[in-house]
Amino acid sequence: MFSTASKSGANQTPSPGPFGRFYLQELINSGGMAEIWLATDERQKPYALRRMHEGYRFNFLARRRFMRGAEILAKIGDHDHIVGYVEHGKISGRPYLLMDYVEASNLKELYAQHDPVLLENVAQILIDMAEGLEHMHDNGFMHLDFKPENVLVTRNAAVRLVDFDLALPIPEKPRKASKKNPGTPAYMAPEQLLGEPISPRVDIFSYGVSAYELLTNQKPFPGDTPGEILAKQLDRSDFVMPRQLNPDMPASLQKVILRCLEREPDRRYPFVGMMVRELQAALYV
Repeated sequence: MFSTASKSGANQTPSPGPFGRFYLQELINSGGMAEIWLATDERQKPYALRRMHEGYRFNFLARRRFMRGAEILAKIGDHDHIVGYVEHGKISGRPYLLMDYVEASNLKELYAQHDPVLLENVAQILIDMAEGLEHMHDNGFMHLDFKPENVLVTRNAAVRLVDFDLALPIPEKPRKASKKNPGTPAYMAPEQLLGEPISPRVDIFSYGVSAYELLTNQKPFPGDTPGEILAKQLDRSDFVMPRQLNPDMPASLQKVILRCLEREPDRRYPFVGMMVRELQAALYV
């Protein structure tokens, strides 16, 4: 499937049926403001169709965010590690995004299940998701919600980044993001949580949190609230080095993760491409 089969959206579970020129075959995922369907067209070609929940019809902020994410995916361009864009628009006033259909689960599910696909391919997955992020930055956009739930992995370990609703163009110099552009606190950089100006290096921090969690099954800065998470990021007196939790991790890989997790943005990698090169060297890939 395209993503997790959770059906915890705000609406009642919708039924399969026609949607414009598409037929919605199976509900794959239902999240905060949208649902994802396995859909087919008149030629029976399968797609992943993301459709905004009916209950958000008059939520103009959500509609704008949904359409912006679709437009950004269209502009990013094709890449092996970004979900493939087909089209977007509205059908009967309801925003939708049509994407390539891939049989995959998200990264959070895989490591929660200790899935063999992850265990056998972790080095390549780490590099591939960094390369997807590099492609996005090279094409002028920050993801701003990079986390394991937004990384899909197929049964043959192919990686696809998804969900660009919070993405923004890379500014010429760091600038404050809208307070209505929240992200996910556990993966946010300190400057995001503090409401300070941000740059693409916030995605590098989020990558570091995701990689740490993937390799240790723990978050580097645990907390139940944004304030608790921020306090851990700023203090670090009880920070646990990843190799203490996973002694099999190469020291060179730990060094990459620690640089991603630097408190000060200027101490992180200046570009994702540099991080990718050091990951490749650390993992012998």
